[in-house]
Amino acid sequence: MIQHNSQKRVVITGMGAVSPLGLDVATTWAGMLAGRSGAGRITDYDPSDLPTQIAATIKDFDPEKYLNRREARRLGRVTHLAIAATAEALADAGLDLGREDLTRVGVEIGSAFGAMDIVEEQSRQIREKGPRGINPTVSPAVLVSTTPCHIAINYGIRGPVNSPVVACATGTVSIGAAAQRIQRGEVDVMLAGGSDSYLTPLIMASFSRLGAMSTRNDTPLTACRPFDRHRDGMIIGEGAVTMVLESLEHAQGRGAAILAEYGGLGFTSDAYHMAAPDPEGEGATRAMRLALAEANLPPEALGYVAAHGTATQLNDLSETKAIKRALGEHAYTVPISSIKPMIGHAMGAAGAFGALVIVQALRTGWAPPTLNYETPDPECDLDYLPNHARQVQIDAGIANAFGFGGQNGALILKRFKD
Repeated sequence: MIQHNSQKRVVITGMGAVSPLGLDVATTWAGMLAGRSGAGRITDYDPSDLPTQIAATIKDFDPEKYLNRREARRLGRVTHLAIAATAEALADAGLDLGREDLTRVGVEIGSAFGAMDIVEEQSRQIREKGPRGINPTVSPAVLVSTTPCHIAINYGIRGPVNSPVVACATGTVSIGAAAQRIQRGEVDVMLAGGSDSYLTPLIMASFSRLGAMSTRNDTPLTACRPFDRHRDGMIIGEGAVTMVLESLEHAQGRGAAILAEYGGLGFTSDAYHMAAPDPEGEGATRAMRLALAEANLPPEALGYVAAHGTATQLNDLSETKAIKRALGEHAYTVPISSIKPMIGHAMGAAGAFGALVIVQALRTGWAPPTLNYETPDPECDLDYLPNHARQVQIDAGIANAFGFGGQNGALILKRFKD
């Protein structure tokens, strides 16, 4: 019988990542600490007629290292990236699924957009060649749930398989929801995170029309400027992060190395607007407070904030207000940074990247910078770690991810202590 036990401890034992900075966690993290940007002009198609012609793209990724050619052609890039991140996470955790009860293992990997590359490519095919010109597998390939389902099929996983769709907060909520499944006793192990790859002409044009993206096309490395007074919007990115979560008992039973411990999740709605945050950050404030309450921590216990920090005028101001309200006076002393100038806004993976940053900060004692911060905004007046990584004293950190439609996720991870 499944019984919820909020006191059951959940730990992270492995991580995998694919990002514009590298094809694994180590390379991605080194790039972040070095303040390297993966932004550049789009090369997969001619973006000349788009207001924004730059993005943070993944280079030299070969899906056939993880899939046979036929599978790779049928699946979208969002699934390719997640499969790669999951393979690294399992190896990092030293978890042999062949030795596990696979009914006690689950997958919680979400995406905001799914396989938009297939949607747009197959739309062109039907216009040019008619119905017989499309791939018969297109329908299952474009489902958001295809990604976790394919991972489950690959590994024979028969526990809960779910694909949260929570816009920009997807990765955050996926990891928190996975931890809570373990607390409820549904499973012993969860593969959790987020993936997205949506750098298509349709999406680029759409975000440009919304006025959400930077138009500094001539200077892509310095285009995205979170919290800077002269910020003019985000740059789109792509990527995937998978984490291996386990009950503490399960992890210790197999002698696993523990990277971090789950603290708490806050998940709220602004109920304000589909494309703009609540100007006062009320929903974001509640998300952070709920995460602190579940983690049973005071604000002062947080040693770092992995900010959503999209570099839009509205988001950065709203998030700054939310941090102040949720953390009180501690907001003025806690280190805060946004990694989006380096990897872009990876949408469904954005919150999972924030979680990865917290785990790495706990492991290394370093936090990455907010690049391109040059001119302080009097209304965004916190410590955003401008331009250079910094050593931090951290036993717990919070990752913020605030999505379209006012979906707010805040995830606390903490140092594991016996």
